[in-house]
Amino acid sequence: MIVWLGGTYGAGKTTTARELAGILPGARVFDSEEVGALLRGILRDEWPGNFQHWPMWRGLVVETARQVLAYAGGTLVVPQTVLSEEYWDEIEAGFLAAGTPVRHFVLHADEETLRARIAGDDKPESAGAGPWRLAHLDDYARALGWLRERATVIDTAHLTPEGAAARIARTVTG
Repeated sequence: MIVWLGGTYGAGKTTTARELAGILPGARVFDSEEVGALLRGILRDEWPGNFQHWPMWRGLVVETARQVLAYAGGTLVVPQTVLSEEYWDEIEAGFLAAGTPVRHFVLHADEETLRARIAGDDKPESAGAGPWRLAHLDDYARALGWLRERATVIDTAHLTPEGAAARIARTVTG
C-alpha cells in the first residue's frame, strides 16, 4: 500500500512521514524527490523549474514504488506535494493499474500557521526552502478544492507531526 502525504510545501509532510513509518508495521519512507534529483542530474540542461513537470518523473515514481513494494512488501509512505490534479490523476492511475492501493492524505493548516511554520523551520535540510514554500501558498490554495474531494484532509494547525501520524495510522489500520 501507498500512503501519500500531500499538502503545501512546508506543511510537515516529511517529519510526519518519518513518524508514520515508525508506527505502521513494515512501513518505510519513499522520498520521491530523490527520483527528481536523479532526473535533474541527467537532464540538467532541460530543467523545467519543477521535476514534477517531467512526465517521466511521474511514471518513475509509480514504477519505483511498485518495484520496492514487490521486493520488500509493507507500506510506502510518500511525502510529496502534488498541486496539479492532472499530475495526481496520472500518478493515481499508475498505482491503480499496478494494483497498488493508495491512501491519499493532505496535511493542512491555515495560512497564518503555515507562514509561521515556514519562518520557524531552521532544520539544515530546509535551508533556503522558505521562499520556495511561501511562493507556492497560492498554488496550494487553488488546488485545495480538488484535494479536499480526492484525499482525506488532516487539519494539523493544532497537531504535532506525531499526532498527525497517529491519526493517519488509525485511519489506515482502522
